[in-house]
Amino acid sequence: MNQEPSFAEFLEGLRGRLAGAARTISRELAPRRAAVAALLAQRPEPALLLIRRAEHPDDPWSGQMGLPGGRLNPQEEPLQAAVRETREEVGIDLEQRAALLGPLDELQAIGRGRVLPLAIHPFVFACAAQPPARHDPREVAETLWVPLSFLADRDNLDSMRWRELQLPCYHYQGRRIWGLTFRMIQSLLARIRHHSPVAPPPPLLPPPRALG
Repeated sequence: MNQEPSFAEFLEGLRGRLAGAARTISRELAPRRAAVAALLAQRPEPALLLIRRAEHPDDPWSGQMGLPGGRLNPQEEPLQAAVRETREEVGIDLEQRAALLGPLDELQAIGRGRVLPLAIHPFVFACAAQPPARHDPREVAETLWVPLSFLADRDNLDSMRWRELQLPCYHYQGRRIWGLTFRMIQSLLARIRHHSPVAPPPPLLPPPRALG
């Protein structure tokens, strides 16, 4: 009788699948850079840390569910930015509390219907137990751990209408997970399963004038 792999075995397998070269986006398409952390923990089942961004009128992802992270400072590397932003936003020191498993493919950012000249570098981290999160209310409204089993279950895939488009999403405990965060979760699940994502990424949105 086959046994389910332990959390440590699961992480080691995922580390191996993240070891290949991640797809990058040219600086011509996206001269600006940001980085995020996909943090996994056992609580008691494997779960992914999400944040709900604070409401800000100038933030294209205001109030949305996302991963901790942000834009790079001058002379900063993407991995450094992911670690720094996670510490600032949710009070978790990834260098002390977690292990780096590897990068996911870069994504071109989309905000408020516009393709932005910004590439997002996701990095996957893991810790054996759920670390305490103390979010900065100026940047983060709340933190939420979502079980990987929920995200991997195709029955939990949903859709939403945004302007004239139907976009894939999740609904979890009254929160909607969509857009860039949904795409990064699919990229993570593809590495976990070691094949194609469970759902195709949403199409790049046309400029607002084409949406009518």
